[in-house]
Amino acid sequence: MATDFYEALGVAKTASADEIQRAYRKLARQLHPDVNSDPSAEERFKEVSEAYQVLSDPEQRKKYDRFGADFRRVPDDFDERVYAGAGGRSGGRGRQAGPGFAGGFEGFEGVDIEDLLGGFFRSRGSGGPVAGADQEAELELTVDEAYRGGRRHLSIAGAGERSYDVDIPAGVLDGQRIRLAGQGGRASGNAAPGDLYLVVRIKPHPRYRLSGRDITVELPVSPWEAALGATVPVLTPGGEVKVRVVPGSSTGRRLRLRGEGLPNPKGKPGDLYAEVRVMVPKKLGKRERELFEELSAVSDFDPRRT
Repeated sequence: MATDFYEALGVAKTASADEIQRAYRKLARQLHPDVNSDPSAEERFKEVSEAYQVLSDPEQRKKYDRFGADFRRVPDDFDERVYAGAGGRSGGRGRQAGPGFAGGFEGFEGVDIEDLLGGFFRSRGSGGPVAGADQEAELELTVDEAYRGGRRHLSIAGAGERSYDVDIPAGVLDGQRIRLAGQGGRASGNAAPGDLYLVVRIKPHPRYRLSGRDITVELPVSPWEAALGATVPVLTPGGEVKVRVVPGSSTGRRLRLRGEGLPNPKGKPGDLYAEVRVMVPKKLGKRERELFEELSAVSDFDPRRT
């Protein structure tokens, strides 16, 4: 995975939320394994998805901008802890943080910032309580499982195999992290155990293509349905729905079904796009051939001149 999420998406560090979203969608369309057979595309797709997951979240982005690649190891109440460890002193300029942390710290004259950080990232001395380390594991889901969510039993191999019952939120995204508090590395003494983070990986699907919360599905139609228009069924992760194919639709036309994409527990759901694909019979009956020949004789339509 790239250490710089901005480079992964090809945007500047000053990029707006809309610019980040547009960059992600463009790359996702290019790199998704369903449309790109390059062996390196899948890894690049995962890299781009992780970058978008972090930079599209204002709080995570702020933390990443401040601490760089180590941002996930920094406690949410970092500022409060450092201030308390410094005895609330102000004035002067403290030491710069070590590698992986952006910028310096104001207001800690005479305070060893690296020593303060050490309390979060490593044991101070020996024999005392040592907090457990946070751990990560991948959680593979199908598109249908990501859409519906629900309870999932899984086992993770390690020093000893451990089993968990995990509540998966409906509409979970590729690259999203599910936190299992206290289920990470074991601690010593009275220190707290670490957390386990499950990184969601949505498996490629033979029918659906994902771009964020939006889903694209192919919609096969007959030549007469495409030419005359029709109401046809389309299968979505939420079940079968009807879509209106407008007269004169050609292959590639996208029909939008609002709100039929991945759910969003915190806001607007994604959309589903039914992409028209005009299909012709492999074999024609006698009457079918006569009708197509008659159409060919009377029609002045030339698809190469449209």
